[in-house]
Amino acid sequence: MSYHLLVVDDDSVFRHGLCECLDEYETTEAGDGETAVEILKKPNTVDLVLLDVLMPGLKGTDALAEMKAINPSLKIIMLTGSSSKDVAITSLKNRADEYIEKPVDVDGIREIIAKLLGEKDSAGITGTDNIKEKIERVKIFIERNFDKKVSLAQAASHAGLNSNYLSRAFEEHTGTGFSVFKTSIKIKKAREFLKQGFNVNQISDRLAYANSETFIRAFKKQTGFTPAMFRNMASVKPKKRAQKNGAKRRTHKAKTRPGARARV
Repeated sequence: MSYHLLVVDDDSVFRHGLCECLDEYETTEAGDGETAVEILKKPNTVDLVLLDVLMPGLKGTDALAEMKAINPSLKIIMLTGSSSKDVAITSLKNRADEYIEKPVDVDGIREIIAKLLGEKDSAGITGTDNIKEKIERVKIFIERNFDKKVSLAQAASHAGLNSNYLSRAFEEHTGTGFSVFKTSIKIKKAREFLKQGFNVNQISDRLAYANSETFIRAFKKQTGFTPAMFRNMASVKPKKRAQKNGAKRRTHKAKTRPGARARV
């Protein structure tokens, strides 16, 4: 699998050079924090960010906080020419995964990247032109971006396919339409959020629905239940199991209590 790195640095010479040194990865460049954050707000496949601390405009430490808010599991390595301990502490407090001082040691940064990406799921596809693998690429793209509005055109561009062709091929190879699959991924996440106690408005925002009413309609169409009905069923089942187990323990205790007499 080819992992995707986002390299963020206002020094274009350094940025280009680092990307060339890491040519075993797919790379995207950004010259400032604002651009990098906008890239991550849109559907993307970025696995790891190399983020400079000292940049004009949005500081690296502030960009770090925004990136982690967008995707808490995203791996981020901070880069800086400053040896200030305060910068390192701020970066780590904002949940940076690693901190490296410039000038960077290429072999050292390769090891760190490999270590961080090794902690991620290894699910992926090869880079061949096989259509089945491209469909898998689209499915992964949709699953990774469940919290964004992913269009057919964006997915087709990611896989290097024509939109109309992808629409036909996706249904042919998966047995379901592109939009239906995309909705099923969102509803799967919605079930998890409902079990975790999030309310309908929070979930509709997290899943990039226009409003809660649209989310409720989509949820009911997919599951046959409203979110409220699903939440009630999910909370009742554990209670019933607990009551049933409690009754079994009481019955067992009564049967085995020493000196207990059977009633006639």
